[in-house]
Amino acid sequence: MEASFGPTFSAVAPGAKAEGSSTYKQHRRTPSTSSTLTYSPRDDEDGMLPISTPRRSDSAISVRSLHSESTMSLRSTFSLHEEEEDMEPLVFAEQPSVKLCCQLCCSVFKDPVITTCGHTFCRRCALTSDKCPVDTAKLTVVVNNIAVAEQIGELFIHCKYGCRALNSAPTTPTTPTAGSNGTAGVGAAGGGASASGGGTPKMGVAVNYEVDPKGCPFTIKLTTRKEHEVSCDYRPVRCPNNPSCPPLLTMNLEAHLKQCEHIKCPHSKYGCAFIGNQDTYATHLDTCKFEGLKEFLQQTDDRFHEMQLTLSQKDQDIAFLRSMLGKLSEKLDQLEKNLELKFDVLDENQSKLSEDLMEFRRDASMLNDELSHINARLNMGILGSYDPQQIFKCKGTFVGHQGPVWCLCVYSTGDLLFSGSSDKTIKVWDTCTTYKCQKTLEGHDGIVLALCIQGNRLYSGSADCTIIVWDIQTLQKVNTIRAHDNPVCTLVSSHNMLFSGSLKAIKVWDIVGTELKLKKELTGLNHWVRALVASQNHLYSGSYQTIKIWDIRSLECVHVLQTSGGSVYSIAVTNHHIVCGTYENLIHVWDIESKEQVRTLTGHVGTVYALAVISTPDQTKVFSASYDRSLRVWSMDNMICTQTLLRHQGSVTALAVSRGRLFSGAVDSTVKVTPPANHRIRHAVQPSLNSLALSGSLSLGMDVLVDADWLKREQL
Repeated sequence: MEASFGPTFSAVAPGAKAEGSSTYKQHRRTPSTSSTLTYSPRDDEDGMLPISTPRRSDSAISVRSLHSESTMSLRSTFSLHEEEEDMEPLVFAEQPSVKLCCQLCCSVFKDPVITTCGHTFCRRCALTSDKCPVDTAKLTVVVNNIAVAEQIGELFIHCKYGCRALNSAPTTPTTPTAGSNGTAGVGAAGGGASASGGGTPKMGVAVNYEVDPKGCPFTIKLTTRKEHEVSCDYRPVRCPNNPSCPPLLTMNLEAHLKQCEHIKCPHSKYGCAFIGNQDTYATHLDTCKFEGLKEFLQQTDDRFHEMQLTLSQKDQDIAFLRSMLGKLSEKLDQLEKNLELKFDVLDENQSKLSEDLMEFRRDASMLNDELSHINARLNMGILGSYDPQQIFKCKGTFVGHQGPVWCLCVYSTGDLLFSGSSDKTIKVWDTCTTYKCQKTLEGHDGIVLALCIQGNRLYSGSADCTIIVWDIQTLQKVNTIRAHDNPVCTLVSSHNMLFSGSLKAIKVWDIVGTELKLKKELTGLNHWVRALVASQNHLYSGSYQTIKIWDIRSLECVHVLQTSGGSVYSIAVTNHHIVCGTYENLIHVWDIESKEQVRTLTGHVGTVYALAVISTPDQTKVFSASYDRSLRVWSMDNMICTQTLLRHQGSVTALAVSRGRLFSGAVDSTVKVTPPANHRIRHAVQPSLNSLALSGSLSLGMDVLVDADWLKREQL
């Protein structure tokens, strides 16, 4: 966004220039009486030079870049390009905000960076200063402050050809007075440099600048300074015919060339000694003996240039080959040394390998004994038998979202499935009869991250920091609550209360009709709360390497489980266990009564985003969804993975369970249905391919959604 700078600027000049594809705006200076300010640094005791108080009579604003002798001694550590930029005058057309000034050099930020203490300084100041002037912390550059750099780039400055050193007569050629009625001001060149129109001061000496009324009248944005000054009509140039001609301005060059008495013949490099004016130049070309040979001479020059390029390329090739030869020689020496070391290591480890081999044989014998024991227990039915009917197969895919699916929720009463996505919508799917999208709910301004159902109400949390209440019967929005200052990551309900998780906080809401009344905020959390699960008596919350267990009635923390593997992304609670999935691919299992960790399940190679539970009187299965695009099925009886499903084309981010069926949402914008292999989906209406992609025709390697017996009956 461009900032307006008050009366200092007139409308955009109709002569705004464009070079190539880039454009920039320039403003012509107009006489004004706007106030000015030159910056005052700290006292001399802080190592900074004093600066004069504001001058109300000035009508242009500039910032002084002061450098101490210690700073100048480190100038050699910076590039020549930075020094050249510092040598140019910097006169602002309007007073910059104090927030855009470095607290070390008291100048407008140059290449602003954020340091480890959280403050912003010029890159050079941060590299040459030991401590932060605010909290005396050690300064270490972390990252560029792009936002501040963009704000500074939008500030307007005077063209350097419209500035001159204060109280010094200009040495540039006199410019026409017409159209150059600029406003005078006081400025400073960063790094103590001089303007092009003044003398060159010594390094380390601060120079004040003012607007030259006879110079360039334009003000331009700081980011487009170079573009303007390259083509500025007030830029000093030399006569191309004779360096001894008096200095010129770009605007006067064309008129000078018409009157110049030092025009040389274009063939002077071949020996033509002609020097004259514009009138005699045309006559000379008719009689010049080199004019008739110009094509031959040009071809000779081109050929000579090609030969020079070829010779230069050959020199580069030779230098490269010499460099490679040296590197190969060094590498050969290094390989010889490494080979000798490896032989030594082999000799030293030969005896150790023999010992290890004997130990491995003993371990293998023990493992065989243990396997025999486990097989015997399996045959006796102690660990449970293999049930082929419980193999899960993907039956079909819901398609329709335009972005990743982040959350799922099932309304079992009406066999409805709700899915929230990055496209800011919630889709309502019929999972019993038509398998169509019943409606798309719109209302959020951010990604839909969480869904929860309480009674006949659907609650949705979003990155826009709000919770929206929906009536499931009418599928209409009935209320919107500004819930948190940060995105709402997760929602869960219990005992007519709604719990919402965000950054380091859980808010407890009393559900009163369509209203949510804030009851309490649970704090003491160390990171984002990405997982919430409520049981009859407890609320389980997951954050960084911690699971907190809260009493559902008193809302007090009664137990803390310490985990490993980074942040807790998912939690599931069974009749006997507490299960959590972490950022670093692990699944931890605790005994629900003793709160002792009993197992860590491994197998995923990505963050475990979601967990779901299907319990029967005979067994309990836990499903895990991961960044590695897989779904894993775990038997909680023996803590082993019984099946791995790879059906999504992106990370699997959400799970939901209904009537023995597993629904999974993923970054590939789809929701897949995965019932057990013996599960038959019966309905009166054939599914529509627009809302449910049958995997037999549209998906890779999946079974058809409708079983063969049903199809035969429908055909009859």
